[in-house]
Amino acid sequence: MTYVRAYGRPDLLVTFTCNPTWNEIKELLLVGQSSSDRHDITARVFKQKLECLMDFIIKHHVFGETRCWMYSIEWQKRGLPHAHILVWLINKFRQIKLIKSSQQKYQISKVIQTYSTSSPKI
Repeated sequence: MTYVRAYGRPDLLVTFTCNPTWNEIKELLLVGQSSSDRHDITARVFKQKLECLMDFIIKHHVFGETRCWMYSIEWQKRGLPHAHILVWLINKFRQIKLIKSSQQKYQISKVIQTYSTSSPKI
């Protein structure tokens, strides 16, 4: 609540979920092991990728210059971590023009189906 009182509502909510098929995880597992057998590997790889994502958002200003940010990491029942990231921007985020091309919608849909654990509508 302190952040909201000081900066208002966050401009972005990003959910970042661990993918058990990441090569960095699969390469370190022994034969017959799954990511849920090795929480140490899963946690380390997830943290490294989360730090890369945060650098991408904050230092490279992907969405614009960042005023402040915070995140919380949770572990799902199936043994995978995910992070809820709140980002406040210096300049408010403007809506990007809507995607109208059916080819672009198809391509984006394929990416979402491949990498997302939920199914947002496009």
